[in-house]
Amino acid sequence: MLVKHLTPILNVSDVRKSFVWFQKLGWTKGFEWGDPTTFGSVYSGPFEVFLCQGGQGGSGASGYSATFGPNSNEAAEKGVWMSVWVEDVDAIHQLCLENEIEVTWPPTNMPWGVREMHVRHPDGHVFRVSCAIDPAAAASGA
Repeated sequence: MLVKHLTPILNVSDVRKSFVWFQKLGWTKGFEWGDPTTFGSVYSGPFEVFLCQGGQGGSGASGYSATFGPNSNEAAEKGVWMSVWVEDVDAIHQLCLENEIEVTWPPTNMPWGVREMHVRHPDGHVFRVSCAIDPAAAASGA
């Protein structure tokens, strides 16, 4: 199989509210379908995510405030997890704070050589926002 494109589909409770949430992160609304709207998309550069109201997969938060570390339970999370690679995790963190987006893991240098943070969509989907860092910096926690 040679994959030419991949589009994740998120089960959301309200497509229009999801458009607003993604726009706070700097994504753009792609299309909307239905009357009322029950399907649509958002995109950032060449990357697109479909949003399906009430179907096509699971959703829901675990009930834990964190998505990583000692105060979390990754197995209890019900939504989709996706890794999103960016240039500057700290800038995205600041954007999330300014727009009251739920941050469930603050920017942290991880031992596997990335700076990573997590944000949770209102329907429980978790986005691991990451950028590559110097492995020596990751090991030192800098």
